[in-house]
Amino acid sequence: MIEAGNTQYAQCNGLKIAYESFGKPEDPAIVLVAGLYNQLVRWPLELCQLLVDRGFRVIRFDNRDIGLSDKFDGVRAPGYFRLLLRSYFGIPVSAPYNLDDMAADTVGLLDALELSAAHLVGMSMGGMISQIVAGRYPDRVLSLTSIMSTSGERGKGEASLKVSLKMVQPVSKDKTPLDIAVDIWQMLCGPAYPMTDSEIRAQVIAEHKRSSNPAGYMRQISAIRTSPSRVALLNAIKVPTLIIHGNQDVLVPVSGGIDTAKHIAHAELVRFEGMGHTLPRELLETFADLIVNNSAVQT
Repeated sequence: MIEAGNTQYAQCNGLKIAYESFGKPEDPAIVLVAGLYNQLVRWPLELCQLLVDRGFRVIRFDNRDIGLSDKFDGVRAPGYFRLLLRSYFGIPVSAPYNLDDMAADTVGLLDALELSAAHLVGMSMGGMISQIVAGRYPDRVLSLTSIMSTSGERGKGEASLKVSLKMVQPVSKDKTPLDIAVDIWQMLCGPAYPMTDSEIRAQVIAEHKRSSNPAGYMRQISAIRTSPSRVALLNAIKVPTLIIHGNQDVLVPVSGGIDTAKHIAHAELVRFEGMGHTLPRELLETFADLIVNNSAVQT
């Protein structure tokens, strides 16, 4: 059985990136690309084990500005309302980095690990990053799985203003950061796959003990908000592509997954009723089978 905590470090795109690797080095590699402010541990160890059992080497890593990877301490991100003004009115906004930079980090990890190509699996923001890698660096990607993500097209996969504001809710005398994190998780869980407050608290506390970098949250949000539509890149993707989405996702509504699949002619779209913006344990084996089946598709 695989175990967490074997953290290693690689120099990628000028940054120190933390990663964990499971399985045999000679097996085909699956690289898991995490979402907004998600440390590598957000990829369930059970899913990693399922993929290793199916004959893959599995690599999960901390994106820049999160977990044990390099941070951009002291670099200010634009405020959330300024980002909203950019979205609605096109007001110019300067961000510390964008999704293209994070895609280059992912390719840098492949370089550091001497992987000529890998299967990419990204969730949420990680799906966006993986789409860019597949579009800009086609020779480095064997297959693409984009989970609960979107195309970047205006009006597709966009959270409501109420949900967006909840994601940046400030701490108050009535709500601690932990309380807010629990509220957000409960909002994101789909109705068919609920989690208890105690389960969520345990996970949030464990992640906080591993690393905490609240300022990185807004910098990653600004990377998403200031990056352009990926439609042209999606149209160019030729590798086997799987789109997974929950019908009850409130953070990245299912229209994002539908639009992503629309622009990749050969993509398979699999939707799950009752699933929100999480990776339910009950679905992990199904996810593993879908990812492996997609990796074997011939295009």
